[in-house]
Amino acid sequence: MHDVEDIDATAVEVYLLRVRHPADDAERLAARAGLAAGDVARAEALLYGLGLLQPSPAGGWVAVSPESAADQLLAPVEADILARRITMAAAREQLQSLSGAYVEARSMRSAEISIEVVEGIDNTRAVIDDLARTCTESLEALIPGIPSEEAIEAALPLDLELLARGAHIRTLLQHSARSHRTGLRYAETIRAAGARVRSAGVLPTRMLIYDRQCAVLPLDPLHTGAGVALVRDPSAVGFLYRVFDHCWDDGIDIPVTPGALEASEGVPTGLEREVLQLMAAGKANDAIAEQLGISRRSVSRVVSQLMTHLGATSRFQAGARAALNGWLS
Repeated sequence: MHDVEDIDATAVEVYLLRVRHPADDAERLAARAGLAAGDVARAEALLYGLGLLQPSPAGGWVAVSPESAADQLLAPVEADILARRITMAAAREQLQSLSGAYVEARSMRSAEISIEVVEGIDNTRAVIDDLARTCTESLEALIPGIPSEEAIEAALPLDLELLARGAHIRTLLQHSARSHRTGLRYAETIRAAGARVRSAGVLPTRMLIYDRQCAVLPLDPLHTGAGVALVRDPSAVGFLYRVFDHCWDDGIDIPVTPGALEASEGVPTGLEREVLQLMAAGKANDAIAEQLGISRRSVSRVVSQLMTHLGATSRFQAGARAALNGWLS
């Protein structure tokens, strides 16, 4: 079958001449068009391939309307598309007929097994994908440390799909993620889609809670690829949900532009503000680092920046000047 763009100006001219002069022989038609006989013959062959010309019983060619030519040319393709659609519909209906049995079996599994162990990273991802796609109301997530690029690439599409369906997401990161580009990009992306995102200094473990009905805990907190435990017992899930709420209440909202002093007003924001508040409370660098989940070197660097910015020679003086500036309110 020829593409539409194969119909050039010569073919169009020959076609229209055939419509007006069906009895002309090739030489006469070539003379009318001012074309060589070979050009007319090539154009007629093209038009015949498209179904726009048909051989006349008396010899020569008869022009066919574009509508009739299209019907004849595309009929096999349309028939093939129809057959494929019928096959697809049958396959979809056959697969969807299992939905009721799947939901029933899944509910029975949830009722019978209060704790299910899933081993291996691939199986873990499959289970989390299933939980995310069947979640309808809420997801609470504790994410200690700095999430890896691979983990974010796996989680982000599921989170965005959940939010698009109207589910609520609360994600609690560790303070250390606030100074890392990967963690910030993830936080800002899901927050823009409607999630609530905070960070806290110390998180007990990685944890996901779907619809307040199933909690996902790592089998080995130091090796997330080992697998997960799915906890469905209502009492246990309720306890874990309260643990999440306790951590959430201690968290701090991640600012829109964290990690830098605002040049326009000189007011500390994000991590600098937290360090300043803990300095003013008399916390030493080691205690600040532990509470915020960052390194002592990072704390020392932020403290040095704050002291320089405030023109202070001591931590006490820095706290006093920050209070006078209203930065601690």
